[in-house]
This record gives sequence, C-alpha cells and structure tokens, in this order.
Amino acid sequence: MSLSPHTKEPLMILPDDDFNRALLDNVHPADWINPTPKGRYHLVIIGAGPAGLVTAAIGAALGAKVALIEKHFMGGDCLNVGCVPSKALIAASRVGYDFPTAMARMQKLRARISANDSAHRFKRLGVDLFFGEGRFTTANTVLVDGNSLKFNKAAICTGARAAKSTIPGLEDAGYLTNETLFTLTNLPPRMAVIGAGPIGCEMAQTFARFHSNVSLFVKGNQILPREDADAAQILEGRMKKDGISLIFNSKITRVTAHGKEKVIHYTSDRKDHEQVVDEILLGVGRAPNVEGLGLDKVNVQYDVETGVKINDLLQTTNPNIFSAGDVCFPFQFTHTADAMAQILIQNALFPHPFGLGFARASSMVIPWCTYTSPEIAHVGIVEEGIETDTFTCSLADVDRAILDGEEEGFARVHLAKGTDKILGATIVAEHAGEMISELTLAIKAGIGIASIAGTIHPYPTQSEVIKKVANEWKKSTFTQQKKNILQKWFEFTR
Repeated sequence: MSLSPHTKEPLMILPDDDFNRALLDNVHPADWINPTPKGRYHLVIIGAGPAGLVTAAIGAALGAKVALIEKHFMGGDCLNVGCVPSKALIAASRVGYDFPTAMARMQKLRARISANDSAHRFKRLGVDLFFGEGRFTTANTVLVDGNSLKFNKAAICTGARAAKSTIPGLEDAGYLTNETLFTLTNLPPRMAVIGAGPIGCEMAQTFARFHSNVSLFVKGNQILPREDADAAQILEGRMKKDGISLIFNSKITRVTAHGKEKVIHYTSDRKDHEQVVDEILLGVGRAPNVEGLGLDKVNVQYDVETGVKINDLLQTTNPNIFSAGDVCFPFQFTHTADAMAQILIQNALFPHPFGLGFARASSMVIPWCTYTSPEIAHVGIVEEGIETDTFTCSLADVDRAILDGEEEGFARVHLAKGTDKILGATIVAEHAGEMISELTLAIKAGIGIASIAGTIHPYPTQSEVIKKVANEWKKSTFTQQKKNILQKWFEFTR
C-alpha cells in the first residue's frame, strides 16, 4: 500500500489484485506529479466524477484553459463503486456465474473501462489535472496541494456519498454501502438490505440470484416508492420468486453483534422481530460532498442534506461559481451529470448575450431506469398531477416478449388530456432502459404520440409495445361521430 503524495491518504482499491492495481494506475497514479499552474484558468473544476470529467473534456476541446482537481479517484462513484461494478454484477447474476468469478470479472471490466476516465487521458486532452483537496481561498482562487489556481469561473462537481446510518448499534456491528460492497470476495450466506430504492432493489435481487438468502427491509408498503405502483408490484412478485424475503412497513430499532453474526431488531405490523444475518447492506440515501471546500469564503450557499444551492443556469449564489451533478441536484444519475456539464460549459464559458446564450437545467428531460429484472424505466410524470389520458399495453400482447419468455411487464404513456402530447411514460420490461429513449426523445422534441403511431417498428421486437400503446390512443380518437361519417361514405360509394 502506498500513500498519495497529495492527500497523504492510502492508495489502494480492495482486493489488492492485478485488476484493481490497473484500475488505480488509471484513476490515481501513485507517481503522478501535479503540473505547475499556468496563469489564470478559464475554468477550475473541483471533482472528477462524471460531471467534472465531461465539463473538463468539453472545455479543453473548445480551447479553454481548464484545471481539474480530484481528491480520490477519477471517475467518481459511477466508475469505482456505482454504475459500472453494479451492472457487471447484475449481468453475471443473470447468467449463472459463481460469486468469486463474477467479482473477478467485474474488476477486470472496470479496469478496462477506467481507461476512459484515466489521469493520463485527460492530460492528453489538455487538462491540467491536480490530485489533492481543493478548497476556495479567495473569490477567484482555489488551493490544492500547495498550488493556488486562479480562475475566471469555477465548477463544484464533488458528487455525493452514501449517507451514514442512524440506526442504533449498526456502526458497531458493521455494515456495507455501495462504497464497500464491491470489495467482497465471498458471497454472504445471509444478507439484509435496508432500503428499497434502486440500489437496494438491484443488489437484493443480484445477491439472491447468486444464492444468498436475502431479506429486503422496506420502510413503507411499496418498493421503489417513486415508481408507478403497478410497476413496483410486478417487481415485487419477481423478487419473491427469486427467494427474497420482503419485509414491508418495517422499522429497525437496533442492531447487535453476536460473534460474526449481526442481529437486526425490528418492528413490522406492530410486532417485534429479529433477523440474524452475516452482512448488512445499507442503501437509504446519499449525502452531498460539501465539506472542506471553503464554500463560506466565496459566498456559496449549501445545505449538508440537499447540497449546493443552484439556479436554473447552474450558478451558485456566487455568479462566478457553478455546480453540476450529485452535489447539487436531486436526480443523481450519471447521464444527468453529463447533461448538466454541457449546460454548465455553455453558461460559464459563453455568457449571454455575447456567446451562445443561456442553457437551462429546467430544459432537461430526464429518464431513469432501475436495473432489476424486469427493469423499470420512466420519464416525465408518473402520478397524475394534472389531467391526463393514460394508455397501457401489456407485454403479454407483444409477440417478441412472448417468444423471449419475457412477457411480464407493460408500457404506459400519460398524455395531456384531449391531446396527443406526451407528458410521461413508464416501461416495465427486461430491456426497459433501452426502450425508454424513444419516448424521451418524443417529449424533448415535442413529438406527439400520433407520430409514434405512424412510425414503423420492426417485427418482432419488444419495442413494438410502444407502437401498440400509440395504437391504443389512435383507437380512442375514432369517435362515434367519425364512425357515422365513414358509414355514410361507404353507403354513398357502394
């Protein structure tokens, strides 16, 4: 194990093997020498997760002088402890890998993908990359590893981390988060997952498919509470088939340790219960990384729970400092961070009225997907907050889904009442994340469902379910008055 010469923190990704050493060589090279600052930067970015990386890459490609600061590992949570390792495990669990082999496969693939986010790649792109803890010291200066970086504009892209436990005894008993889960080398025989959001549901199902005995503790009476209730119900049924014990309306009162075992004391349906497990995965939320940045010195308002305060242009309360990604936005997805980075670049480097004009966060149409089996994807509204017409088609009516043995699911589209304007949609299917983009594009481009109804979809595909939903709308527009007119026409032409 070596220490970072910039932060004096241990440089190691567990387990310490060839794949993780290759990852480390990309995301925080032990021998990295920070460059000498080159005068005033157009843009200084703190944080090299998805938002920071995209901001830096675009800024440098446009010819701006850009500095990028990273305290830990390039790629942020997504590459190291989030999307990349979790999706590798999900894929392996579906095709029957044993757990140690699946983990080794994940480490190999993560190391391969890390080349995209590597320190040396960004140096080649023309970005001045500094490893160390960046903090604002004056209105136009960031200090990192003893270097003062002057800037015209700055960007806070420091992301978020797993929220700490508030359950009595859990800290002492020990638990996993997404930040430590992917260091496991052996499958826990019994596993508890606390929290039924996307991370909790994805990992509960994944570990169950590796044949761990999984209990999922659900605070309310529905998993994935931000999703369509019908969608959640389908997934609940599948999880039960996978052997997961779903504990609804649960409140964990304390956790105790009994040797290597952990005992969860909880109430459910007004009764006291105990559950003995080998590992506990906590997935109950995220906390923004706002500490230690010197935000108070530069008049940037923030909250330790909701993060940096921004306006629609991604400006903080200091107009020369912007923010993007999980540190400031409630929809914490890699693709959202990417989109925000592009808005940030436009507003920070090309300010209105002399450049390209303002871009706005409110213009984003954000889809998201939970990568369970089946997947649940949605975009736009889910609940009826305004008057809508809603149309649904089951995958059981789609030939390809039947042939694939994947007919458990549906597509549902919400339209502004009396129109073909698409307000939102939910898809439940094995490949819902691949299918939702057609509807996202329609919303973004203002394309009504009439255009989808008139679009040829290849047969047989599961995406035909979207065309079938559009056809359901089309049928609804065929009123009795139209039928009467047609009847008279046919009588006339007989």
